[in-house]
Amino acid sequence: MSITAVIVVFAVCWFLVLLIVLPLRMQTQAEAGSIVPGTPAGAPAGPVGRKKLIVTTIAATLAWAAICLTVMSGAISIRDFDVMGRLPPISAEN
Repeated sequence: MSITAVIVVFAVCWFLVLLIVLPLRMQTQAEAGSIVPGTPAGAPAGPVGRKKLIVTTIAATLAWAAICLTVMSGAISIRDFDVMGRLPPISAEN
């Protein structure tokens, strides 16, 4: 894997994990019983951004490491996804 591929895989993992982590354990202002005037009742009751970003970074790093180790070990290659057979055959010289 090139350094660019590693960075892209980490960014994709990080944002996917962020979208999973954001709604977890969220308490709305309506559930807390104190709605701030001018805000919707479904707005978060308190700031939890820093904690969620830390959890996201840790989980994304673990997922990214698993993906990179799997790809670099050779267990999965681009040929595994060539379902239509469009890649040229592997030459005998390589």
